[in-house]
Amino acid sequence: MRTLATLALALAMMAPAAAQTKVPAAADALPTLNHFDPDVVDRNLDPCNDFYKFVCSKWQTANPIPGDQSSWGTGSQLLLWNESVLRNTMAQAANPDSGRSVVDQKIGDYWHSCMNEAAIDKSGLAPLQPQLDLIRALQDKPQIAGGLAQIHLKMPDSWSADDNETLAPMLGVSSTIDYNNAKLVVVGVDQGGFAMGGRDFYLSDNAHLAEVRSKYLDHVQRILALAGESEARAKADAATVLRIETALAAAAMDPVKRRDPKNVNNVMNLQQVQTLTPSFRWSDYLAAVHAPSPDHYIVSAPDFFRKLDTLLQSESLENWKTYLTYWVVDRNARYLSQPFQEANFDFWNKTMLGQREILPRWRRCVRWADRDLGEALGQAYVAKAFPPESKARTEKMVDAIETAMGQDIQQVDWMAPETKQKAQLKLHAVLDKIGYPDQWRDYSGVTIGRDNFVANVQAAAVFEHRRQFDKIGKPADRMEWGMTPPTINAYEDPQTNTINFPAGILQPPFFDAAADDPVNYGAIGMVVGHELTHGFDDQGRKFDAEGNLKDWWTEQDSKAYEQRGKCISDQYTQEVPELGVKTNGLLTQGEDTADNGGLRLAYRALEQRYRELGKSLDEKGADGFTARQRFFLSHSYAWCRNWRPELARNIITTNPHSMPQFRVNNVESNMPEFQQAFGCKTGQPMVRANACRVW
Repeated sequence: MRTLATLALALAMMAPAAAQTKVPAAADALPTLNHFDPDVVDRNLDPCNDFYKFVCSKWQTANPIPGDQSSWGTGSQLLLWNESVLRNTMAQAANPDSGRSVVDQKIGDYWHSCMNEAAIDKSGLAPLQPQLDLIRALQDKPQIAGGLAQIHLKMPDSWSADDNETLAPMLGVSSTIDYNNAKLVVVGVDQGGFAMGGRDFYLSDNAHLAEVRSKYLDHVQRILALAGESEARAKADAATVLRIETALAAAAMDPVKRRDPKNVNNVMNLQQVQTLTPSFRWSDYLAAVHAPSPDHYIVSAPDFFRKLDTLLQSESLENWKTYLTYWVVDRNARYLSQPFQEANFDFWNKTMLGQREILPRWRRCVRWADRDLGEALGQAYVAKAFPPESKARTEKMVDAIETAMGQDIQQVDWMAPETKQKAQLKLHAVLDKIGYPDQWRDYSGVTIGRDNFVANVQAAAVFEHRRQFDKIGKPADRMEWGMTPPTINAYEDPQTNTINFPAGILQPPFFDAAADDPVNYGAIGMVVGHELTHGFDDQGRKFDAEGNLKDWWTEQDSKAYEQRGKCISDQYTQEVPELGVKTNGLLTQGEDTADNGGLRLAYRALEQRYRELGKSLDEKGADGFTARQRFFLSHSYAWCRNWRPELARNIITTNPHSMPQFRVNNVESNMPEFQQAFGCKTGQPMVRANACRVW
């Protein structure tokens, strides 16, 4: 799944300033949404020098980052609006009358249990005691596999792989679509176990990352002390945890290599998986999670598992019990009493992301509910926020951008006719999913009560784990969504050959039903083009029309593509001196290719739209800008954002998406259409001597 994630990551870490976070007095009161405003640009600046600064600098000055934010952008109000809709829905459903529907009971009682801070504080560590007792009861290392399975089952997101690993202790196991047969779901086995995610946080000698590593050691000690260890014991055990995680990070496949699907497509039977890790009883693990037995498994990183086995042998049982205890307490700390919440915030939000104050409780509860019961909540969100007219207009825009992609494929001069034909077949096979699922997920199997919040979180995690494993051995479902309807993001899935746009991002300032075409094509149109281009970026191009990992390119066309891709990766590899880190264009190549292709496709579709209307893109509006200029202004406005340096370094270190200033300036300086729109001349920064273009 490839997403617009830098935007989503920033939005997911935002909350309003203290004065804004109060729950409105009226149950249906909602904040005001931001809309594109051309007056925000600084007309005293030259757009041909730094277009991001031209569009965003005044906005950035007027919108400093509030204390409970890691970043603050033009989409901040949309996140607050979306979450307010969900809050109102849950608060209304929390009234325990006999007329509640099954869905209302679950989301209402989840809300009640999450907002009951007095009960949560009183319970302390007690909700985790069964899992901690399970760890203490392990008698030998062969029992680790079965115990780990029980831990994974109750841990949210421990089935979901990210760009670097599956964020779960030791390893990750879940369902995955077979790379060689996209109609089949099999078992995927992934590297995991290093909590900070990026390998560089453990291995780099960069001064900033080394400082984070030191603070992480302090954090582990603090968590273990809260779990009941003496200070001396917690200090020694923290060193053990860091040593094990560092070894796992060193063993893991690096994120650039991981981006190539051929490297992670390692097909094995269960005996071969067991041979990789003789010290880990896979039969015990798979039995505990009730996983079916497919003919084969996909192992993302065999070398990781070989080294994991060495580590299982070299570290004592007590050390592994310490490691698992830390993970159980740390991953649940945010749901526990106040001391645990504070410890969680101080490292994971303050140190890692730069957040100064903790998010208000209601917003945290909304986000957890969206994660755990997202399609139940999503039904109310869609009814409130996404009318049929918006869906119809979006569908028309998507069709126009797909038409532009087809024209682009036919006109490029570096592809052979036979490759173009297969590219067109893939394009025409793309499935567009807009807004929300055609069939809502059934949560009747999840037991949600009013009195134990941690139990609700764990029940939802077990439900999702079971749902994931239930897919194994069955045909892949192209209609299934990987994001909930309120999500402010979008994604492309190469194995189902789908592009997916939740209703949450189809709102201002990204999609605005009251705005004209240049504004919408520049903002949400770029997002559509971005996801469509992913199917033809350096990863997506390796999958065929049916979603199979299959080379459909001639050798000459592959070389021509790689040359163009290298131009992109070289261009996006640059020092960021104010942060003390360097971007890695090989890590961000796919997203950067999608950004460049996406904006061009949206622009091309807008040109065609204006031709059909008999209008000129060069006609000036009342604001003094032409339609052509408003397209680029709207695109850039959607990316205006202030960042904490801690979050910015985190993204550059671990995330395959570039920072917003590069997603604006690098893309538009590659486009002659932008230079035409603003009259930029050769030699100016927004006119690249070596402009890159793949699509």
